[in-house]
Amino acid sequence: MIRGSDKHSPRVDDELRHEVDSHVRGSPAGSRAEEWHEPEPPAEGEPEASTTPEPDPYALSDGIIRLTPEEVEARSRFGRYLPRSVFPADRAALLRAAESSYAPDDVLEAVHRLPAGRTFPTAARAWAALGHRLDRRF
Repeated sequence: MIRGSDKHSPRVDDELRHEVDSHVRGSPAGSRAEEWHEPEPPAEGEPEASTTPEPDPYALSDGIIRLTPEEVEARSRFGRYLPRSVFPADRAALLRAAESSYAPDDVLEAVHRLPAGRTFPTAARAWAALGHRLDRRF
């Protein structure tokens, strides 16, 4: 007979397995069968917890994103190899970061084309410096 552990009895193994069963089966909030599984209510003045994310009010206040899906994908590909921790950065720092992230040749070429002597606060601003359009959030 194969048991889950050599440290516990079969009864304790079954209890431990029952405790994590909802997480193993994919229930994001866990089982609510036990009282201790219930989430604590928010403190006074804190927002209510939700399983669906709230839309970004900053993005919604500036209007509709006016980029094509291809432009969004190209900008995403460019920014994927530039970690947030490197910003604000100049061209040399962005090039080092892209190389350390094993960026493909087209991304390295784009970083090489960035103007020298200028600091970029975000990947979106570096993307705009290459002559590409930005959506209105940036």
